[in-house]
Amino acid sequence: MDWTELSIMTTSEAVEAVSNILMEHGASGVSIEDAKDFEKLKPGRYGDHGEIVDPADLTHITQGAVVSAYYPNNQHIDQEAEEIAHKVRNLSQFGLNPGPAEVNITSVVNQDWQTAWEKYYHPVSISRFMTIVPSWEDYQPKSDQEKILRLDPGMAFGTGTHPTTRLSLQALEIVMQGGESILDVGTGSGVLSIAAKLMGAGKIHAFDVDDIAVRSAEKNIQLNPAAKDIQVSANDLLKGIHEQVDIVVANILAEIIVPLVPQAWQNLKPQGYFLTSGIIKDKFETVRDSMTQQGFLIIETLRMKDWYGIIAQKPKDED
Repeated sequence: MDWTELSIMTTSEAVEAVSNILMEHGASGVSIEDAKDFEKLKPGRYGDHGEIVDPADLTHITQGAVVSAYYPNNQHIDQEAEEIAHKVRNLSQFGLNPGPAEVNITSVVNQDWQTAWEKYYHPVSISRFMTIVPSWEDYQPKSDQEKILRLDPGMAFGTGTHPTTRLSLQALEIVMQGGESILDVGTGSGVLSIAAKLMGAGKIHAFDVDDIAVRSAEKNIQLNPAAKDIQVSANDLLKGIHEQVDIVVANILAEIIVPLVPQAWQNLKPQGYFLTSGIIKDKFETVRDSMTQQGFLIIETLRMKDWYGIIAQKPKDED
């Protein structure tokens, strides 16, 4: 089967949101070329035959990002291109800069699309003790303390390297001591749930409103044997969920965090933590105020570039 590649020119901050839009339209895979990723690369085996190459010698974009999605030709994605572009432009309503939101469509031979995105992903240390490794890489830990989280970005819902994901992981590292029960809302690739398991979490139930994201998370969980008992379900935030847990974590847009606040309150044990990320600067006060009005205590605020994360806690005495 041949495929159609639909690429969107956008910004680094909008990459995950654009990826989700494309997957909602039935993409069979997503690749991301982000100018900021190349800024961090050091000389490595980036050549076509595994040779050492200086990233400065690679042909790559110098600003913004390109998110490319792949569709079977019989889906006629060209008929949905304008609708997709409209949704990307509308990301500005959520505090994200969509950039030019230009859409390009090209034909791709089946053999090529399956490996086209692999050259963009390499092992990345995302914290002091954790490294995200693409599923096809042969990577050995550099120390006994280093934890390896394997991820398949081929059905990408977040590769773990975006600032919002890093903030969530930092928050987990700050509050976790081991054995915690966790609800992961908007799990996407499952990266936060898997990371929490590697940190020693107990029972984890992950949710996403998108069935494709659920399958993506399940696939990545299978790549990490230590995470095999994570439960993944399709659900609208925490609607209809009644579990008393130690931690609720959500790396989602600010507009979605606000209606989640009372649901997180109901599902947290006293002194439980509500960890949120995906908050752009302009929406930070809105999210923080919704938490304090609910009764949460703001324990710590995290920031990376233009993104914010919040560590909130439900007080021991609700009165």
